[in-house]
Amino acid sequence: MIITTAHAPGTFCWPELATSNQAGAETFYASLFDWTMAVTPMGPDAHYTIFLKDGNPAAAGAALMPDVAAQGVPPHWLSYVSTDDVDASVAHAQTLGGTLLAGPFDVMEHGRMAVLADPTGASFALWQAKRHPGVGVLDEDRTLVWTELVTDDTAKAATFYGGLFGWTRESWASSEMDYSILKRGAAMAAGLMAKTPDMGPVPNHWMPYFGTADCAATVKKAASLGGACIVEPMAVPGVGTMAVLADPQGAHFSVMQFAPPSA
Repeated sequence: MIITTAHAPGTFCWPELATSNQAGAETFYASLFDWTMAVTPMGPDAHYTIFLKDGNPAAAGAALMPDVAAQGVPPHWLSYVSTDDVDASVAHAQTLGGTLLAGPFDVMEHGRMAVLADPTGASFALWQAKRHPGVGVLDEDRTLVWTELVTDDTAKAATFYGGLFGWTRESWASSEMDYSILKRGAAMAAGLMAKTPDMGPVPNHWMPYFGTADCAATVKKAASLGGACIVEPMAVPGVGTMAVLADPQGAHFSVMQFAPPSA
């Protein structure tokens, strides 16, 4: 296991669940991914949960804020991107057509953050680390392995994120759909997929993927825990097998079983 102590700017560094039933979500994810939990009180009757894989931060969760829930926002995963300067990044995002939804504000001694929507309406967060860099484990079973934007305007999104983070867009030749890789230099930063009619009225969104050693078994286990399978396990040529799931509160996430390396 490689422990990550810092995330380069423009890297997805923290997946955070906002849920309508925190206790229920904690039980679901702890059981599904064999995560343990570290809990931090956040005032009367509220707390913040960090999910741990082998003692290392892998994700987090908290209750939907009452004012957010009152606006009809459903349970969801929020994806954070690392930055050296939240305030400067927010100002830059706004010149590129982004919308500030919350912040910037300090999260105690841990870091500074803001929540934005890109010009296509997909929400994401910015994180300027202080004492808390983000996840300590990445790119392995039961951790964040990929983050993907699903949007009805891939060109507008690519222009925005290219301007904000310096990401470049590269079409994925192996895909039969409109799919691109957003790259941070030579590294892969994220996926970019065009929303299709068969997806229904889903909003534009960022989707976290968590690694699994057995996609089919994870889908079956999620169902036994009260979750639902939104997209059945499907082969991704040259990559592996993935599925889209929903937890019992309705938050969507994906799992990915990577194919063994070619000999």
